Amino acid sequence: MTGAHAAGPTQDPPPRPRRSLGWRVATPVVALLSGSLFVISAADSGGTDLRPGRYTDLAGLVEEEAADYEEVLAELEALEDDVDELTEGVQGLRVTRTRERIEELRDPAGLEPRTGPGLTITLYDSPADLLDNAVAEGYKADRLVVHQQDIQAVVNALWRGGATAVTIAGQRVISTTGIKCEGPVVQLQGVPYPQPYVIQAVGDPDALTASVDADPLVTGYRTDAANPALQIGWSIEDQDLVRAPAYDGLLDLRYAEPLGGA
Repeated sequence: MTGAHAAGPTQDPPPRPRRSLGWRVATPVVALLSGSLFVISAADSGGTDLRPGRYTDLAGLVEEEAADYEEVLAELEALEDDVDELTEGVQGLRVTRTRERIEELRDPAGLEPRTGPGLTITLYDSPADLLDNAVAEGYKADRLVVHQQDIQAVVNALWRGGATAVTIAGQRVISTTGIKCEGPVVQLQGVPYPQPYVIQAVGDPDALTASVDADPLVTGYRTDAANPALQIGWSIEDQDLVRAPAYDGLLDLRYAEPLGGA
């Protein structure tokens, strides 16, 4: 056959693409879930609008805040009643007497400054150049240094002699003051102080001196002070005026507790 185009064999139309299995399954599932959400929303709303208007929200907020205010106001009134009751108790006779007793005890407790005549006693270690000779002569090295028990012996003797106030290194000593050796220094209430250890007491100088002289522990220390091989430091002086500041440290009692065991 002749012509512009020669006739050829007839071709089949291209096949239509088939939808994947995933789409065929997902479509009814989505429809089912959508229907379920509509049912749940209708049940939760109870026939009301799940998205109330601005003014409806504001009214509910005002009611809630008003309820909170009434609750806080009731608590305030109850606290004011408690304050009034406590105030009446503070003005009672028992409280007044307790306050007066506290004021009376502040001075003997060391919480008020004290001044007056008294003594100054100074303790210090032996000269360093005596150490080798003292050890060679058979003395123990610890006899050439001041220990906490030496300071405590002097302080206790001063208390027995009628001291009304005692200081160590300018720090007021009270009933809970702790004296502890820590290497070459002595700690008072946890604060280290190096030698010389200056102890001052307010009281009658003669009575204080007599008490110090009669104390056996202090006498032993003074014997070592007079020993040329030891010469541990000791001096005692009468004072016309001793100033003892008020104690300004912690007053809380701290103590150890045993661990729980079997």
